[in-house]
Formats: sequence, structure tokens, C-alpha cells
Amino acid sequence: MRGATHIRESVVARIAARAAQEALNQVAGEPPARLGLGQPRSTATVHQGSARLTVSLDLPYPVDIQRTGDEIRRYVAERVAHLTGLDLDDTAVSVHRLVPDDSLRRERVH
Repeated sequence: MRGATHIRESVVARIAARAAQEALNQVAGEPPARLGLGQPRSTATVHQGSARLTVSLDLPYPVDIQRTGDEIRRYVAERVAHLTGLDLDDTAVSVHRLVPDDSLRRERVH
């Protein structure tokens, strides 16, 4: 297609993972790595100007999983759409693992 910009799926996936990292930073109030959270992972499928995203990430525990997942999903979708110009058909967020707060780890009975 003449004059059209094509964005590779791997690039869209990296943008989505970075956006998820930004969202986690906002939700947690500090860098996710400091909380022991892993890097978000993402995949993207791009077709004719639209994309579908899947994001897998760690969340700090305790957390309202539904509310936090919805916030992250919205942020990632808005950020990817803004940066790429793609329409987002679907953005799925899954929790890979819950990471207990340091204070919970210290209180654990062995």
C-alpha cells in the first residue's frame, strides 16, 4: 500500500510491554523491580491497521487484581494506540504471579 506505514508485530509488542511497565510503576508507586516484579511480556497481532495485544505481568500482593488489571489494560491500550496509530481490537492482561510485599514475607511462619 503506497504511503502506508507498517509497524512490525514485535515492535508493537515491545511498546505494549513498556506501557505495562509504566502502568505498573504508577500502580505500585515505585519501580516494579524494587518490588521483585519481573518485566512484563507482551505479544501483538497486527492486521490492516488494527492490533490485538496480550500482556502477562507480575503484580504486588496484596492488590485488587480486577481493578489493577483493568487500569493496566486501559493504560496499555491507550498508550499503544497513541504511539502507533493502530486501532486496538482487544487488549488482554493476565497475571503471571503475585509477589508478596516484603513485610508479608518477613511475617511468614516457617
